[in-house]
Amino acid sequence: MRLPDKTTTIEAAVERIAPGATIMLSGFGVPGTPFQLIRELVRQGQGGLTLIKNDANETGMGVDHLLASGQVRRLITTHIGLNARAVAMMNAGELEVEFCAQGILAERIRAGGAGLPGILTDIGMQTELAEGKPRIEIGGVPALVETALRVDVALIHAARADVFGNLAYAATARNFAPLMAMAADVVIAEAETVVPLGGLEAEQVHTPGPFVDHVVALEALTEEYGIVRR
Repeated sequence: MRLPDKTTTIEAAVERIAPGATIMLSGFGVPGTPFQLIRELVRQGQGGLTLIKNDANETGMGVDHLLASGQVRRLITTHIGLNARAVAMMNAGELEVEFCAQGILAERIRAGGAGLPGILTDIGMQTELAEGKPRIEIGGVPALVETALRVDVALIHAARADVFGNLAYAATARNFAPLMAMAADVVIAEAETVVPLGGLEAEQVHTPGPFVDHVVALEALTEEYGIVRR
């Protein structure tokens, strides 16, 4: 059986995203953020989006472009403190923000990828993060029910990919990307380098190709990628 070549143009890949979609964005600050996929999403203009990302990037970078263009309705994240626009929009009621402890966000995404409805945790029991969430007791121990996260589309940045969609990440880009690739109906990966099938050794693969639908080769890295140039 011949494995398919999943490479495509960035325009064609992002056209798969519908208005009102729920989207996971990989990245841990700058490392792993799919900046060029985000730029193309801004250009195409799909609105009413719900974004799930560890952070809101900084003003003038990544997620901030989507906020500035008014395309984001809701943001599920761990913090927005580095993005003054996100803070201002939240305080003005222009952006709905759901905060989540970083480890819990990762586990909710992991649960979504595993087909689980949610996870149980005692993290945040006595904080605002617990407001409105169901609670149960197991063996006399109280726990919060945190719902799993699964989305329409995941946009992911990889250091290397092959044409079938096997992906390799660099450094902290691995923190969320592998989980998100398992928790989305459609996965679009941008890659700094795309090699033929067999060009990645098995031990180099962090996300196997069956989880990936589209691969976009980056012709060059823009200034936003600066701190992860290798």
